[in-house]
Amino acid sequence: MLSRLTTVSILACALAALLGLSADAKQPNIVFLMTDDQRWDTFGCYGRPEFQTENIDKLAQEGVIFDNAFHAVAICAPSRATMMTGRYFASHQSGFTYPFNVRLTPNDFGNTYPAQLKNAGYRTGFIGKFGIFTTADVELEKYFDYFAVREKRWPNNDTVLQDIYSPDRDPKERTLKKGDALIHFLDTQPIDQPFCISVSFDAVKNDRDRDMYGPHFEIFKDKVFSVPGNWVEGDNEQLPKVVKDNARGVPLHRGRTSTPELYQRLTRRFATQGYTVDQQVGRLIKKLTAMGVLDNTVVIYTSDNGRFHGSHGLYDKALLYDESVKAPLIVFDGRAPKKLRGRRESALISSVDIAPTILSLANVPVPDRMQGSELTRVLNQTQDMSQWRDTVFMENLFLQAMFTARNKPTDQQDQANTRLIAENKSYRSRGIRTERFKYFVYNEHQPPIEELYDLENDPLEQHNLVSNPEFASILTDLRTRTEEFYSDVKNN
Repeated sequence: MLSRLTTVSILACALAALLGLSADAKQPNIVFLMTDDQRWDTFGCYGRPEFQTENIDKLAQEGVIFDNAFHAVAICAPSRATMMTGRYFASHQSGFTYPFNVRLTPNDFGNTYPAQLKNAGYRTGFIGKFGIFTTADVELEKYFDYFAVREKRWPNNDTVLQDIYSPDRDPKERTLKKGDALIHFLDTQPIDQPFCISVSFDAVKNDRDRDMYGPHFEIFKDKVFSVPGNWVEGDNEQLPKVVKDNARGVPLHRGRTSTPELYQRLTRRFATQGYTVDQQVGRLIKKLTAMGVLDNTVVIYTSDNGRFHGSHGLYDKALLYDESVKAPLIVFDGRAPKKLRGRRESALISSVDIAPTILSLANVPVPDRMQGSELTRVLNQTQDMSQWRDTVFMENLFLQAMFTARNKPTDQQDQANTRLIAENKSYRSRGIRTERFKYFVYNEHQPPIEELYDLENDPLEQHNLVSNPEFASILTDLRTRTEEFYSDVKNN
């Protein structure tokens, strides 16, 4: 019987041949960067240079930028669990609110990309906002050699790491601390071992002074930003009543983005936070270059979800319009030949693809439990696109009323959930997107409320086509495909 290391070596050689690399190519280093609530269209490389993301834009110019990447679930904890496990929310059910508040078990976590890489000999690390709920018997020390999350930090004897997070340090340097911890991880990296470091920034989440690094705010303090065409001043009367009456994005919009002045104020603050993150990306690339390992490193950049920021008369996320579910996704592979770099990719991608892609790039087998598709063939343009997916699935299982009730006894939460559904106050939803159309349904509402958009002619999702007879057959098809997709991911 072949040993595990021999098996991994054979797989590495096979994938190296597929990628056009030499047979003795090393396993690549992997850096996975994730921001919080960073909307896809707040980058120069996605068409808004006013946000000044020069280092991220350069990463895109040297890698692959995905124009059709989407979050399978667009709210932080479930989204992070999806990207770490490679499973849809309907499968892992690890979120904020009953009955979708399952905690990941040791078996669940053993099938995540960090655990699999650790088993394959990688040095693994995690920095920043963890945001994943686990059972008490999940020992994160088993999966991460280097860890800096709030008050938990190891190696315990690493005085430099402890100093980076000194309580005497300016709290407005929170993003800089993560950059410092990333650089220190690289400073302490053994020369003969591959690494995977995941960095989860708290920025650019919302209007918090502790993420506002003062010198960077000066760059944007007087800037007037463009306004998306679907931004709504005041309330949006076109929203479904169940959303208007119950979703927290409506009152948050009133208080944060419902006037031109409020919109500009918060946009300046988000741009500041994004710029500070961008500077850490610049530090990362400079460090990898100095170490001489950039040409054997993969850098993946994305966010955990988007943010409405006034579009559709909403703030917040979770709901299934593009401002929430469309994802920034950039993949830089230092091993790739020049002919495969600096391009845009139109393939439909889901956040559930992140974990299997990381493992495949590392030449590590993908666990059967993962439901996503690995992207190596898309990246190296050997994928037969006629065989690639033509839909992505997305869902929202977050209700503000259940979040408010999250600390009550389970039986009371169950009663509250049942009551919300019976009173038609649930805006849980699921749907699919094709290259041209998006369909989703508020499935717990009676009768169900549906939305259908022709994204080719209505990219801002302003005209619901559900009642248009010209699209009746498309509606029927997407309705059926949504339920089939949901049944498949829930039961597998």
